[in-house]
Amino acid sequence: MTSPVVYFLNGPNANLYGLDKSGTYGRESFVSIKKRCEDHAASLGLTVDFRQSNHEGILVDWIQEAREKAEGIVINAAGLTYSSVPILDALLAFDGPIIEAHMSNIWKREPFRHHSYVSRAATGVIAGLGALGYELALTAVSRLIAEKAAQ
Repeated sequence: MTSPVVYFLNGPNANLYGLDKSGTYGRESFVSIKKRCEDHAASLGLTVDFRQSNHEGILVDWIQEAREKAEGIVINAAGLTYSSVPILDALLAFDGPIIEAHMSNIWKREPFRHHSYVSRAATGVIAGLGALGYELALTAVSRLIAEKAAQ
């Protein structure tokens, strides 16, 4: 039996995690976070496809691809969270659990970050826990996939 596939999509500038002098996103590098997520996914019996792009259209393409290849999506659309109707529309066409994840607590930041287009399509949101939140998002999506399969 093959393990469920989860697309873990990261938006603009996520590749800079650990390099931000302000520390908003922590000190852990993107490569290290990716490895943590891959290891955690494996412990949950998932296959995670961990990706990052600075381009909205590529993220939309990956979400559309997930319709055929993934049972769930974890997404941190980063700055596109607050502006991208195309990402929202693509997510709304996905028939599986979607967890929106943010490294920082978006509600403690600038007011423009308090509205998320992604949330309209998300099953749930995890924010403010850094890389731990990414692991929790994988745990959540794993359980939601299992619940869907049991129905």
